[in-house]
Amino acid sequence: MLVTLRLIAGELESARDVQDRATLERLAAQYAAHSIRYQAALANSYLAEVAIETGDKNRARAAAEAGIAAAQHAVAAQPDSAEYHRVLGTLCGQVIPANLLAGLKWGSCARDEVEKAVKLDPKSAMNYVSRGVGYYYLPPAFGGGVENAIKDFQQAIALEPKLDEAHLWLGIALRKAGRNADARRELQKAVDLNPARGWAKNQLAKTPAQ
Repeated sequence: MLVTLRLIAGELESARDVQDRATLERLAAQYAAHSIRYQAALANSYLAEVAIETGDKNRARAAAEAGIAAAQHAVAAQPDSAEYHRVLGTLCGQVIPANLLAGLKWGSCARDEVEKAVKLDPKSAMNYVSRGVGYYYLPPAFGGGVENAIKDFQQAIALEPKLDEAHLWLGIALRKAGRNADARRELQKAVDLNPARGWAKNQLAKTPAQ
């Protein structure tokens, strides 16, 4: 099953890397129609991610809400799956950018589900990336902040040095912390590791040298 999940994730990641919303929408609908819950949830999460990257917050919210329903079914069927909890937590967080008031409803879901993922599989680099993204957007007063995010992205890289997603988000967090030279180094690593990822190239281009 793990091999199958990786193949599915690879197909979806390829569409996400080039911001191919049409393919992600098609795959999300296809998986949902056949009640393939995890795949539908993951496809909608990547669709929401691309929509956020391209500034379409309302489309991101719609995709995330559709994905949440699928992820909840997946978690209910297999509550010990760290990956299912991670995807559910990610989707809950992706609802919020379109409506900050939604943070009252979905913020705790995003936090709690990703924490469950980390506890179930503390050796998964993506679990730390997902938690780090949550910290990045969560104000320090609520337990988040860029420094906590940086620590989680660094932990993800320690576990999986060639994970481009971890380098990408570490670069973004370092830039937010005012460490532009370090940020460019990490963003360049992300691009080198995954040249197809358009958003990584965009983030590198907008990061000052100093």
